Amino acid sequence: MKETFEFGGEIVWRPTSEHVEKANLTRFMKLHEIEDFDELMQRSTEDVAWFTDALLKFLNIEFYEPYDQVVDLSNGIAWPRWCVNGKLNIIHNCIDKYMGTNTETQLALIWEGEDGATRSMTYGDLYREVNKTANALRELGLGLGDSIGIYMPMIPEITVALLAIAKIGGIILPLFSGFGVNAIVDRLGDADAKAIFTVDGAIRRGKTIPMKPIADEAAEKISSLEHMIVLNLTEVSIEMKPKRDYWWHDLISDQSDSASTEITDAESPMMIIYTSGTTGLAKGAVHTHCGFPIKSAQDMAFGTDLHPGELIYWMTDMGWMMGPWLVFGALILGGTFFLYDGAPDYPHPGRLWEIVEKHKVSILGVSPTLIRLLMTHGEDPIKPHNLSSLRYFGSTGEPWNPDPWMWLFEKVGMKRIPIINYSGGTEISGGIVMGNPLLPLKACAFSGPCPGIAADVFDEDGTPVRNKVGELVIKSPWIGMTRGFWKNPERYENTYWSRWKNTWVHGDFAAIDSDGLWYILGRSDDIIKVAGKRFGPAEAESVLVSNPAVAEAATIGVPHKIKLNELVVFCVLNPGVEPSEKLREELKQSVAIAMGKPLTPRDVLFVSDLPKTRNAKVMRRMIRAAYLGEDPGDTSSLVNPESVEEIKHAK
Repeated sequence: MKETFEFGGEIVWRPTSEHVEKANLTRFMKLHEIEDFDELMQRSTEDVAWFTDALLKFLNIEFYEPYDQVVDLSNGIAWPRWCVNGKLNIIHNCIDKYMGTNTETQLALIWEGEDGATRSMTYGDLYREVNKTANALRELGLGLGDSIGIYMPMIPEITVALLAIAKIGGIILPLFSGFGVNAIVDRLGDADAKAIFTVDGAIRRGKTIPMKPIADEAAEKISSLEHMIVLNLTEVSIEMKPKRDYWWHDLISDQSDSASTEITDAESPMMIIYTSGTTGLAKGAVHTHCGFPIKSAQDMAFGTDLHPGELIYWMTDMGWMMGPWLVFGALILGGTFFLYDGAPDYPHPGRLWEIVEKHKVSILGVSPTLIRLLMTHGEDPIKPHNLSSLRYFGSTGEPWNPDPWMWLFEKVGMKRIPIINYSGGTEISGGIVMGNPLLPLKACAFSGPCPGIAADVFDEDGTPVRNKVGELVIKSPWIGMTRGFWKNPERYENTYWSRWKNTWVHGDFAAIDSDGLWYILGRSDDIIKVAGKRFGPAEAESVLVSNPAVAEAATIGVPHKIKLNELVVFCVLNPGVEPSEKLREELKQSVAIAMGKPLTPRDVLFVSDLPKTRNAKVMRRMIRAAYLGEDPGDTSSLVNPESVEEIKHAK
């Protein structure tokens, strides 16, 4: 990354009076006589207790027993206690409290399968199915503090399982539906899981993918696992182990649809989400009833502006934080969420826009990688579809390049729909920075930090900087922060709190431009130093994908005796484009011209795919390790692990 920040550009979207007047954020500010967003940020970060208390009331979070203190920092900023002595089970606020109200008959979720089949559930339907499932879990002897895995595709039952585990006071262990045996064993074994929900198989691009056999193999290696609940989804032939395995229908369908909700401490563990690290086993981020769901609902309300009755669809898997984020946030706000179990471009490249039109999606969450993919098909797949229901795009997973951002904004959104850029992480329970309905936008930018997040950008000496690239940090606690890593507090402290005193260092490089807009520029460990200058992969990648031959690009640094590092780039070409030496040289020169001759790539290598997680984050560290013949680390989060092997032999 160049030392002087040169992104920025012109403001391309400004909120209309309708955006501002309708916004949840405006309503919150009026309630507290706050004049503008700057004043909100000042108050919310200087008085975290006031903001958190105001937020809980704004979200109408009901407690069985009220808290006597919003936050207790006696154990230090890294280990706050929230809603002290309060009793709360978040499921009461997701479904229970709506029974007997108008919300009971409102749609909670809509689902569509890859084959076009659809199902929906009202809040009342969801309440009853969750109660049945909670009763089944209790019948198996499961309850408060028991860890239970979920290894399922994005179907309605995955939501039922998620909520039922929390209802009985258990600990949710969401797993990526594409995980292999080792990844499941590492996570469920670490958390001493007693049970797991799974399916016989899943459908992806028209093909049946077995899941129960993978769960079976993993279960044999997890000594704590006693029960497996299996949904018959695809009717493929599988083996059922006596006394351990239960068919979902047989176990749950005859249960009573009335069940008590476990009264838990507000800070009782509710979920562990495992997130891959550069080295070692995945880190288990611990989240509580008064943590993750509250932050999810806050960001959905203030950032994407979801209102009751509106439909939000975020393309994700339940194994990534955006899956539980979607469920908890929408239900707390009385909204409706959409689940799609399938590939977004199957059986045709207009499938996503077809879904938006058919179901009248209000808020659509995508990733830059998906948009780069859809761009290759041009505008024709968009044109037949009426997208007038869309109010906001959401975006998360990785930094944008300007061209795909503008394509989504101009060609799909017709300059009408803002792109609410969103960046934070599993340990944050949502966003550090985010767009919102009140502030203008530039391409690829964030409006600013989320309310209540005391974010800043530090240089190497820990001094705040503007118009320069630095480390993204947070200087105060917030209610969504992870309560540490499961059984590993030292790793948590070393990961986030060890560089500067009382400062969370997130591991992203960021910048704030002269207009106060924010940019996330990639992981700190992705940053490359060439001849003493810091260089961000996104800058070169933007140059590469601007070439009509290139669909995707990833840049890494490899050792060089004199310059310390030099660049190697990997390109995925658009359909119909063949690799050639002429194209290789053209791409090299385009980077040299744009970035300067010292940054001319050593090589341009052509591959069919780049290693990505389900939320479309390109894993550059794995690319670098594969290229250098090193251990790529934990690859279980990848949707396409075969791409790592291809990189080893790329030409």
